[in-house]
Amino acid sequence: MKLFLEDGSIFEGESFGANAPAAGEVVFTTGMTGYVETLSDPSFAGQIVVGTFPLVGNYGVPSSELFESEKIQAAGLIVSEYSPTYSHHEARGSLADWLKASGVPALTGVDTRALTKKLRDRGVMLGQIAPHLGEFVNPNRENLVAKVSPKEKKVYGSGPIRIIAVDCGMKENIVRSLARPEVTLTRVPWNYDFSHDQYDALVLSNGPGDPEMCEITIKHIREAMRDGKPILGVCLGNQLLALAAGGSTYKLKYGHRGQNQPCIDVTTGRCYITSQNHGFAVDAKSLPSSWEVWFENANDGSVEGIRHTSRSWRSVQFHPEANPGPTDTAWIFDDFLQELAGRRRITIKI
Repeated sequence: MKLFLEDGSIFEGESFGANAPAAGEVVFTTGMTGYVETLSDPSFAGQIVVGTFPLVGNYGVPSSELFESEKIQAAGLIVSEYSPTYSHHEARGSLADWLKASGVPALTGVDTRALTKKLRDRGVMLGQIAPHLGEFVNPNRENLVAKVSPKEKKVYGSGPIRIIAVDCGMKENIVRSLARPEVTLTRVPWNYDFSHDQYDALVLSNGPGDPEMCEITIKHIREAMRDGKPILGVCLGNQLLALAAGGSTYKLKYGHRGQNQPCIDVTTGRCYITSQNHGFAVDAKSLPSSWEVWFENANDGSVEGIRHTSRSWRSVQFHPEANPGPTDTAWIFDDFLQELAGRRRITIKI
């Protein structure tokens, strides 16, 4: 099997996943661990993921209860070295078996250093894993959020704090971060009209693709902002909140993906190590005067969070709920929940 890129490059490797072709956008992730979370993250829908780290598969695959969604969402996987022998107390099988059962192809023995350098220089490219060259597919031309978002709403808990979470491809660890005994968490589809629902706050989840495809979601967010209720956005939710506020977004050259991305709190100057997966970013210059940049990327200065200067509306581009980590910014969920508890005049256990 081979990886074909749209610039004519070809990378050969040995198949260890499903014996099936795949096409999508080729991206790289710089995390040293977390391949299970990466592959099951809906934000990777339509993407062929290149791992920059040298060893993959050595700790196997755990129970599906620890996945970020119900299945592998990435289109394919490219690694330098796959380890068929795994050892971990939570392992329930091998990465290869999981990929095969999911119908997702993967290649090992690829020069991922050369491949990653090409993607950094040229930017993300369309590619395909196949024995022979076929048609390239651009996943960003379709509404990927509509493909990964659930069709029905789901309720967790029965606490007095009522949160609506708009699922645009939400990672399960966002649910785990919000589902406290004091919270009723209602998870709704990306195009759900919550204007007639009773709720205390709105959470906008992560998700794949171009945020401008989510026109319906943006419309609903604007309507919610008229009520002034607290809003927290994560990843794609950061971009959706910015668009609803009147800002704009743009596509990054090669995106930010991995568990080692440095972000600076503009207010305090403190730098946090964060987990990220996004190919689009908010244009800081497009934000209305009532909004400010909250976090920025220490590597390229791109926007990593925004907030309103007087309303309780804020969002981050990174993942505070990151699993397997880091957990440096988990306090963002805690602060949000503490604020909601204060509005309800109750105590919440953090």
